[in-house]
Amino acid sequence: MSEEHHDDAEHESGIKTPKQLITVVAAAIIVPVLVIIMLTQFVTLDNKKSPGSEVYTASAVAARIAPVASDAVFDASIVVVPKTGKQVFEAQCTTCHTAGLLGAPKFGDAAAWGPRVGKGYDALLQSALHGKGSMPAQGGGDFTDYEVGRAVVYMANAGGGKLVEPAAPAASAPASAASK
Repeated sequence: MSEEHHDDAEHESGIKTPKQLITVVAAAIIVPVLVIIMLTQFVTLDNKKSPGSEVYTASAVAARIAPVASDAVFDASIVVVPKTGKQVFEAQCTTCHTAGLLGAPKFGDAAAWGPRVGKGYDALLQSALHGKGSMPAQGGGDFTDYEVGRAVVYMANAGGGKLVEPAAPAASAPASAASK
């Protein structure tokens, strides 16, 4: 009889309580997941950089402390063609002057442009260059004074004015010619 009892003890499980069962099942799930995670981290192990560390590289620091001016060579044969009055108007002025927003004289409205044209080209140009009322300097654009002047003439003439287009600015002489 002792043999039979001995055989039963051999086949008994080490799990005796429900708490032990839950622990074994949880370990059977968690341990393989942790092993897989550690293996993937090991396989992808690289020299990982922390976010923002690129700003401390030698090339990034050199770019930040480099002088603003440089000795870059520019092609003097490239000619920049100034924009026409219509191009400047369409790029910047049309926003307010087409609809008459914020008290701006409407494009082509002779009654609104008449008193302004009467003050002369110089007064109109100064208002356009430096701003007037709600209009910022150059209407908020980034144009040369010559281009703004062309736009002023374009708008004033569309409103019944007879202004003459401003003369193109004289081209600056190259530095090598000036030093001779």
